[in-house]
Amino acid sequence: LYEKTPHHSQCDAKNRTHLESSNCSGNFLSFLLSSLEMKHSRSVVKVFSCSAKLAQTKVKIMLLYEELSGKIRGAAIEVHRELGPGLLESAYEECLCFELTQRGIPFRRQLPLPVTYKGTQLNCDYKIDILVDDKILLELKSVDVLLPIHEAQILTYLKLSGCKLGLLINFNVPLMKDGIKRFVL
Repeated sequence: LYEKTPHHSQCDAKNRTHLESSNCSGNFLSFLLSSLEMKHSRSVVKVFSCSAKLAQTKVKIMLLYEELSGKIRGAAIEVHRELGPGLLESAYEECLCFELTQRGIPFRRQLPLPVTYKGTQLNCDYKIDILVDDKILLELKSVDVLLPIHEAQILTYLKLSGCKLGLLINFNVPLMKDGIKRFVL
C-alpha cells in the first residue's frame, strides 16, 4: 500500500482505462475496479500488478482457468453425489477420471514428477494424481481432515511441475464444496 499522489492518480486512471478496454468481463474485473475506487476514496491505492498489461494478462488467465476449474469442481461434486464419503482415494480417482472423460475434458493421471536436484532430474516416485488439460493439477485425498502437510504437498507439486493452478480435493466430507481448495502459484 502507498499513499495516493497526483502522479499515482494518473497512473491508476490509465490502468483503469486499460482494464476497461480489454476483452475481460465479469465479477472479478468489477471487483478489481471497485476495489481500486474504494482505495482511492481512502487516499490509498492497492497495487495489483506492476503494469496494466500484466494485470490484463492475469485476469484473462484467471478467467480461463476459472471456467475449466468450474467444470472440474462439477465433476468432483457429481462423483461425491453418487458415492458419498468413506471410500479409498483410488476409487474416487477412477470415478473422477470417468466423469472427466464423459465431459470431454482432457487429462492425464498418475504422472511421474521428477525432482531436479543440482541440475539433475531424479525419479523419487512422486506422482501427480491427475493433470487436467496440462494446466490444472489435481491432488486427491480421502481423509478426515486436510492437514498442513497436504497443502505443502500440492504447493510443492505445483512448483516442481510448473503448473500455476492446483485443486486439492478431499472426498471424505459431507458437502463436496467444502472439500475443494484452490491453490495458485
